[in-house]
Amino acid sequence: MSHIVPLNIVAEEAIERLLDAAFGPDRHGRTAYLIRDGMPWLPELSFGIVDEHGELVGSLQSWPVAITHLDGSQTPLIMVGPVAVSPAMQGTGHGRALMDTVVTTARALGSEPLMMIGDPEYYGRFWGFSAEATAGWTCPGPFEARRLLALSVDGRAIGGEGILSPRITAPA
Repeated sequence: MSHIVPLNIVAEEAIERLLDAAFGPDRHGRTAYLIRDGMPWLPELSFGIVDEHGELVGSLQSWPVAITHLDGSQTPLIMVGPVAVSPAMQGTGHGRALMDTVVTTARALGSEPLMMIGDPEYYGRFWGFSAEATAGWTCPGPFEARRLLALSVDGRAIGGEGILSPRITAPA
């Protein structure tokens, strides 16, 4: 039986192997990597799923990012993803369980708003992510505006204009 664990107890090599298996070794060129470039993932909002043998079969990392405005100021956000599930385990609810965990934990912590690049029909239906507040956002690489999603976990307003980028100062 699989169970969710804090991702920081999992070996980095296991996480990288899973990400390569789920997304391919060329994944580092994607826009999401440019947005969070150089930032460490957040242990309190990053989770893994291990199977009955202790093997990592799913992971979800969250990252401190921001909207950088024209004046250089930043509005902090937390980027959710990638949500990775071993190809042999896809379709078994592991990705959904990881998302349930991160959204529930972010709400309990009163974290900054969450954002992601993903399918609005899926992430909107289950967790309330939408592109309504992201129309003024751009990215350092190619993206589809409809897939740039955000979710306020504490009622805090989301929006503004600027480019998604690494956060200048990561939270303590």
